[in-house]
Amino acid sequence: MENNVPNPNPELLTAKLLEADETIADEEFHHLNNPADGIKPIVKKYLGVPNHAKQVGNKIYFTDGDASVEVIVVTKEIIRVRLSPHSVFLEDFSYAVPQLPNKPVEFTLLETDLEFRVSTEAVNCHIRKADFFISFSDKDEHVTSTDAVPMHWEENTQFGGYYVFCTKTCYDKESFFGLGDKATELNLRGKRLKNWNTDAYSYSFNQDPLYRSIPFYISVNENIAHGIFFDNTFKAYFDFGAEDRTKTSFFADGGELQYYYIHGPHMMDVVKNYHLLTGTHPMPPLWALGYHQCRWSYYPENKVKVIANGFRQNRIPCDSIYLDIDYMDGYRCFTWSPKYFPNPKKMIAELASAGFKTVVIIDPGIRVDDNYWVFKEGKEKKYFCRRSDDYFMEGHVWPGRCQFPDFTNPEVRAWWGDLFDDLVETGVAGVWNDMNEPAVFGSGTFPDDVRHQYDGYRGSHRKAHNVYGMQMVRATYEGLRKQMKNKRPFTITRAGYSGVQRYSSVWTGDNVASWEHLKIGNIQLQRLSTSGISFCGTDIGGFSGEPDGELFTRWIQMGTFSPFMRAHSAGDTKEREPWSFGEPFTSINRKFIELRYRLIPYLYSAFWEHHRYGFPILRPVVMHEQGEVSNHFRQDEFTYGDKILICPVLDAGLQSRRVYLPKGKWYNWWTLEMVEGGKEHVVATPLDIMPIFVKAGSVIPEYPVMQYTGEREIEEVKLNIYYSDYEVNSFLFEDYGETFAYEQDIYLEKKFVVNGDAQRLTIKQTMEGLYTPRYEGYHFKVNGLPFAPTKILADGKEITEIAVNADKTYEFKFPKNFKHIEIIK
Repeated sequence: MENNVPNPNPELLTAKLLEADETIADEEFHHLNNPADGIKPIVKKYLGVPNHAKQVGNKIYFTDGDASVEVIVVTKEIIRVRLSPHSVFLEDFSYAVPQLPNKPVEFTLLETDLEFRVSTEAVNCHIRKADFFISFSDKDEHVTSTDAVPMHWEENTQFGGYYVFCTKTCYDKESFFGLGDKATELNLRGKRLKNWNTDAYSYSFNQDPLYRSIPFYISVNENIAHGIFFDNTFKAYFDFGAEDRTKTSFFADGGELQYYYIHGPHMMDVVKNYHLLTGTHPMPPLWALGYHQCRWSYYPENKVKVIANGFRQNRIPCDSIYLDIDYMDGYRCFTWSPKYFPNPKKMIAELASAGFKTVVIIDPGIRVDDNYWVFKEGKEKKYFCRRSDDYFMEGHVWPGRCQFPDFTNPEVRAWWGDLFDDLVETGVAGVWNDMNEPAVFGSGTFPDDVRHQYDGYRGSHRKAHNVYGMQMVRATYEGLRKQMKNKRPFTITRAGYSGVQRYSSVWTGDNVASWEHLKIGNIQLQRLSTSGISFCGTDIGGFSGEPDGELFTRWIQMGTFSPFMRAHSAGDTKEREPWSFGEPFTSINRKFIELRYRLIPYLYSAFWEHHRYGFPILRPVVMHEQGEVSNHFRQDEFTYGDKILICPVLDAGLQSRRVYLPKGKWYNWWTLEMVEGGKEHVVATPLDIMPIFVKAGSVIPEYPVMQYTGEREIEEVKLNIYYSDYEVNSFLFEDYGETFAYEQDIYLEKKFVVNGDAQRLTIKQTMEGLYTPRYEGYHFKVNGLPFAPTKILADGKEITEIAVNADKTYEFKFPKNFKHIEIIK
């Protein structure tokens, strides 16, 4: 096995270990190493030779006599590696990983002449004695990841601590995915990217960084996937063979070199195990899966009512209307403008009676004003961020001169959460956190010397910057959950870090009304979903700029299959509600938004699969067929859950386009034609059609169209059955839709198993949970039967009332608690 690990050049390695005055070539990262600045060149230091191993529980320590490496066996698939340059580890704390899994894991520690080896039943971690190279292999000893040079570091002479580096071999056919919503190709091979939360207004293709920092990527090589989660909140960099095509690197401006190796072998395994570390989204309120309408800004109150009436008059479903910063009194958070919204409680109640939830924006900047109760309280309690000289951190944002709460302080988070009491009492159903990178006019963000309490682990803004927005929305979510009692809050945040999915949905920020941004958004959402953040969406139509009717309609079509669906635009643009462009666009937009509402039980079930089992909601084609190298470069198509494949129309004027379908059999949603996967198909795409395909064997649940979720009681659920000659499982999840009762098993998880042959089709149902839906029965629609049935038996009872449609589909009804249905030739 050892021969599979690349051997370094011994002379070169010795030179690196002994050269005491090596300087740094990376100009962007090593800005401190400019002799013109009068700063002494920084010395790069490498791990030496491991001479000792010590086991303490599931932790194994290796040392070269000065530096130490800690290897922790987290699970049989997850190994954590930490480096301490002088054998003094920082206290173990992470906002991304609140607690490591604590189930016992069987592993062995073996020492040979060549290496130390830590082995579980799934993965081996090798520490090579010659040079401290760390590598990983699977149970068949196939090497999946190996150091290209030993882990290394440099002293930070300005701030203290270290710059930390890890460089691994980049294999010839290795592909890389993840890192959140980077505005570039889905496959990151050949890219060099930065993690530093940034207000990136009207960003462009390949612009980096953006609003979120998700230091997690997935490697696929020779049909084996593994993940690397570099849990470091400082400004961090990832190089996927850009500087040197034979090397992959990740490094940071400070903090620890701490990463998790997450073994596959499938991409889905990697993502599920990443969720095991960082968590999944809680179940959203059902209304949050509907259509949302937003603009900067809808005001005054009469304008909000005009928008609400527009939806109902045009019979276009909508569940939520947003209020941007102009609803406030002088942009003061937690206030209402007496001029524009003199009676917000009455307005929100009127909106609620028409089926609209109200979501309001809250920013972190608190106006410096001793007559403003929020500022006065925060000042008295010393809750605002301070700089190193103890002066308050101040910056200008929308209210003017502002100070900013330190959301890394748990006491501040609790205070912030309690501030939502009045908004909740007024009837607000959700909160939108913006500007929380944090963004500051002029300077961009906070200075590096701003201090943060960091839950008792203290640090400068260099350490806290990338988690500031996450901790803000955490405070918001926890406060709303407390104020709303047993109702699920809805939150959305612009900034975040790994683990933000435990508290919030996200959107991709201030995009542009262009076909290029429609393409970027399609990739961003797939990448976010495979990076742990499934509840994601774009600003439909683009935030800045002016879409025409075709672009807006194509965006609505893609947004129909985004987990979060919201149209949003800047105040200096024309209004863009679904009816703004006239016919035929209004009718087509209505058609797709209605489709969104029909498929809400399918999306809600996909959310349950994410929450409980760690599956991403959107899945790029490569996640289905990672062994097909050509799929590593496909980025248009994705699946919505695992049963519905979507291929957005991403260019103007297209009347047809090529669509790749993974292996298996698929049904065209519109025509019900069954087609073979594993190849591309040319599909007609007139303006009112976007390619949608359903996997054979699927059971797709469907609700009747409503103008908003819960508009009326559901009398029956339609089950669309797609014939298959092989066994396929589907899920339907049901609960109250707005409470946390599912945490006490008050839910119903239904599993359908479909299987057929030339003589019959069987549908089986099993159920788990304590919830009882109010509707009594299912309306079955069976598609694609290769024979005309002579008999349908449901739990042994023959169904006699069968509708036969012109498209050779068959419909019948039966009570919801069936166990076994046979459709017989």
